[in-house]
Amino acid sequence: MKNQPKNQKKNISDVNSYKKIDILRILHHIPAYIFLIFGSLIMIFPFLWMILYSFKTHAEAIQFPPKFWPSSFSFVNYRQAFSMAPFGKYFLNSVIVMILSVLCTTTTTILGAFAFSKMKFPGRSVIFSILLSLMMIPFEMLIITNYTTIVKIKLYNTIPALVMPFISNIFYTYILKNFFDTISDSLYYSARIDGASNWMYLWRIMVPIAKPSIFTIILLNALSSWNSFMWPLYVTSDAKSRTLPYGLQVFTTEAASFNELLMAASTIVVLPMIVLFIIARKHIVNGVSSGGLKG
Repeated sequence: MKNQPKNQKKNISDVNSYKKIDILRILHHIPAYIFLIFGSLIMIFPFLWMILYSFKTHAEAIQFPPKFWPSSFSFVNYRQAFSMAPFGKYFLNSVIVMILSVLCTTTTTILGAFAFSKMKFPGRSVIFSILLSLMMIPFEMLIITNYTTIVKIKLYNTIPALVMPFISNIFYTYILKNFFDTISDSLYYSARIDGASNWMYLWRIMVPIAKPSIFTIILLNALSSWNSFMWPLYVTSDAKSRTLPYGLQVFTTEAASFNELLMAASTIVVLPMIVLFIIARKHIVNGVSSGGLKG
C-alpha cells in the first residue's frame, strides 16, 4: 500500500512524457501539413473557379475585379451550351469509346501478362524487353502511320477508328505481369495437376487474385481514353464521331467571348473524371504500388 502513490506518480509522469512526445511529433509535422494544404489549395482552386464561373451571368463573368461567388446557381449556361453544340452526342461518343477501349485493353493486358509471366516459350524475355522499349516512342511519332492505316481500311470518322490504336498497352501489361510474378508457381502446377487448363487457371484463379491491379488498369485506361484529344482530332471530322475533349475545342470558336459558356462546357468534360478519380484514388495508388513492385 505504501508503494501505491509512488507507482501512481510514475504512471502519471509516464503519461505526461508520452503526451509531450506526441505534441513534439505533431509540431514536427506541422510544416509538412501546411505545405500539403497549401499545395492542395493551389491544385483545387482552378477546378473550383471553373465550376463557380460556369454559374455566373455574362455581366458577372466580365466584371472587374472578378467576383468569386456567383449571385445564383442557375443552369442557364449549361442549357445554352447544350443548345449551341451537341454535347449529348459528344458525351455518348466518349462513353462508348471509353467502354470499348477499356474492354479491349483489359482483355489483351490480362492475356499478355499471363503469357509473359507464367508461360514458357523461346525468346520470352527478349520479346518482352522489346515491347517495353517501345514505351520510349511517343504516340505523336506514330500518328501519321496510324492515320494512314485508318484511312486505308476505310474507318476514318468512325467510332472504331478512335479505339483501334488503344486496344493494348505495354505499360498496363508490365504492371499486371509483375503482380502475376508474385503468385507462386506451385499454385499453377497444382491447378494443372488437378486438370485445369491454362485458360481455366487464368480466369478462375489468377484474375480474382489480381483484382486490385486489374481495377487500377481499368481506371487508368478510362481516364486516358476520356481525356484523349489529339487522336480524335485527326480521325474525326464531324459531330457524329467527336468526343468531348475535341468537341470542347470546336465549341471555343462557337462560344466566342462568352467565357461562362466555355466554363460550363469545360465542367461537363472534366467533372465526370474528377468524381471518378476522387472515388477511386486509393484503388489506383494501391494497384500501381502492388503491381509495379516485385516482392
